[in-house]
Amino acid sequence: MPDFKNQSIEDRMFAAQMMINNTLDDPDLMAALSQFGYGEDKVQAGKALFDQVKALDLQQLVEYGIQYEATESVKKAWATAKKAYMRTLKVARIALVGNLKAEEALLLRGRRKDGLAEWLDQATTFYTNLLHDAELSGKMAEYGYTPAKLDAEAELVRAVVAARVLQKQNKGNARQATSRRNAKLAELDAWLSDFRAILRVATEDNPTWLKKLGM
Repeated sequence: MPDFKNQSIEDRMFAAQMMINNTLDDPDLMAALSQFGYGEDKVQAGKALFDQVKALDLQQLVEYGIQYEATESVKKAWATAKKAYMRTLKVARIALVGNLKAEEALLLRGRRKDGLAEWLDQATTFYTNLLHDAELSGKMAEYGYTPAKLDAEAELVRAVVAARVLQKQNKGNARQATSRRNAKLAELDAWLSDFRAILRVATEDNPTWLKKLGM
């Protein structure tokens, strides 16, 4: 006897589909089941429940696909912004060497953070304070970094922020899709548990039916 509880969702869905469809396709089995309250309508209700789970399972896969794409978008946006920022940071350390105000305001000292949230804080602080200080931005302009160029790089950082927000939203959507699928799957499991029990009773005189149903 298969242990349905320990099977993967895919295997459980395949077993449920075979059991329900093969039952509906067998008039003799349906006649036997009808004696125990499982007529056409009741079995079709189980099939409808299966179809709902299948649809929710497919939607869950779609949502996770969207989440994975969003994660890749964050990685690409971060890589692009990081390349520009690190180059500009090196120039700033040259252009503003010895400027204590710049060292503090632009966070010029030390290593850059590895975590995305911390890195965003450093990069955002750098561009925001640089663009809002005419003296510092003027020094950078002497090295080819005009305010327009700096703002374009700041926009790359803002793109990372936007991509990260979208990633979090998509992660939430994927989790909700999983919860909806799992809740409906629990309903189907409960229905199938009763259905299997009745099938065993209804097929006592013809146990070969159970093999046809994957039981």
